[in-house]
Parts: sequence; structure tokens; C-alpha cells
Amino acid sequence: MDTEESTSVMDNHETLISTTGVELLKSAWRNEKSAPEILLFEASLFQRIKEQIELASANDMDPLTVSLYRMDFGCNSILLRSYLRVRLQKIESSCVLLWCTNDLGKHFDDTVLAKLPDNYQSILKQSITSEEDAMVPVPRPDTFLIRKAEQYFEPGYSTEITEMERDLLRFACYKFIKKPLVNGFH
Repeated sequence: MDTEESTSVMDNHETLISTTGVELLKSAWRNEKSAPEILLFEASLFQRIKEQIELASANDMDPLTVSLYRMDFGCNSILLRSYLRVRLQKIESSCVLLWCTNDLGKHFDDTVLAKLPDNYQSILKQSITSEEDAMVPVPRPDTFLIRKAEQYFEPGYSTEITEMERDLLRFACYKFIKKPLVNGFH
């Protein structure tokens, strides 16, 4: 009887983990941490986690389920903090690059820099006499990653470089697996 109860508890825990998105959050965290550039924000995943937290706090459940939810939420909060911390570090390290590539640069020019004296109206020029822009750090797409695939991945170009079999650790050049990472490859 104990084995049936423990199996039932484990099944409930596995169901709980799959429904709250811990594995999806882990995957998003791994992808963000290993990519040399900022990936798209997983808004739907975070909305799902938020809804699960609200649902769990609103429902009356037995003490075991509540305990499992608390453990799961603890894991989620740690992963969420780490994911957001990695994103913030990338934003801090490449803020000038982001500023150069988005409408944010035009907005910043119009609202802030236009009101400053002439010699301070450029964030990229270090002095009024310099003709070229200052160096802007750019993520390196030729960075190699060490990656363990959770599913089989067959690239459309060269299999000898990035063949990734399930549960096998491989080196892969980021620029070759960028598209699957952005699209949610695990």
C-alpha cells in the first residue's frame, strides 16, 4: 500500500511540475544563459506561471498538494530570479548596442540629447573632434556552446558540426543553433 501511495504522490508531483511550467522555465533559463545575445522574452510562460500561482492561492487544497505547490513555487522563484538576472546582465553589457538598433535611440536623441549642449549630443562620440563612433560591444555569434539536447535536432546545413542527439553533450556554434534556440528548442 505504501508503494501505491508513493507512486500516486510522485504522479501528482510530476503532473504538478508539468502543469506549472518548471521544465519550460528551466529551458528558457538555459537558453538565455547560453546564448551570447538577448533572446525573446518568454511572456506567455511567465503569464502561465503567474496564473498558476494565483490559482493555487485561491483554491482550498489538501495539505500535501499545498506542500508540493510551495516546493514548486520555491523552485520557480529561484529560476525566475536567475532568468531575469541573466537578462539584466545582458542588457547592461549591451545597452549601447540596443540603443543603436532600436527606436529607443531616436527617442533618447529627441527627448534627452537634443536638450544638451552640442558637444554632449552624441552618446557614441567620445569627443566633439572624433569623427568615428566609439566602440560598441556586439555579441559574438561564433561563440561555441556546450549543450545537452532534450530532443533530437537535425540542422538543415551541416550535421558534422551541430548534430545533437537526445541526452548527448555536444559542442555547437551558436550561430548554427540560434534559430532553434529562439524558437524554443530544448
